[in-house]
Amino acid sequence: MYLREFIEIAILHFLAVASPGPDFAVTARYSLAYGRRIGRWVAVGIGVGILLHIAYSLLGVTLIIHRYQWVYATLLLLGALYLGWIGWQAIRAQPRNSEPDAAAAAGTISRRKAFRIGFITNGLNVKATLFFMALFTAVISPATPTAVKVGYGLYMAVATGLWFTLLATLLTVPAFYQRIWHYGHWLDRTMGALLLLLCGKLIVDWFAVIQVLVNG
Repeated sequence: MYLREFIEIAILHFLAVASPGPDFAVTARYSLAYGRRIGRWVAVGIGVGILLHIAYSLLGVTLIIHRYQWVYATLLLLGALYLGWIGWQAIRAQPRNSEPDAAAAAGTISRRKAFRIGFITNGLNVKATLFFMALFTAVISPATPTAVKVGYGLYMAVATGLWFTLLATLLTVPAFYQRIWHYGHWLDRTMGALLLLLCGKLIVDWFAVIQVLVNG
């Protein structure tokens, strides 16, 4: 019974993390701007951020989010503002004149900050909130023991971290990285534009929720 449930969860989780979204854009942006090491720390932060969703899902907070629209609206707004902030920083990227190694050494960010960026990005990812809300209400049986649910959560956290670590690694393969380095500011701007579009979509969704609250 649990094996079948786990396989369903694994497939749905893979489809969710593989689809482009905030986590993908942020991992790509920081990997290309600061190198493989920083990109991997962002990926680890994203993976650990999954545990936040697992924790409130196990505590039943997803039901509160689903029941109280103002809580959902607050999450939407926070997520939109955070993505907008990162996107605005990325879209202002300037051309790079120095060599990749020298520039990365001079302008890198700390591992702690990279981890924090990944963690907050995933923690405020409303797409992830909706995914785990559906997962814990429609896919995972209420009769499934809490220990098994925790196991599912740990798997998804590790799998997410590994997926985005792989992404950070592939984007920074030396031959590829050397070629795109001098065009990196355009990639930064592209990712920034994507994040701003995601921010705009969340703002539109937020207005829709607020309208429902006002009319209701």
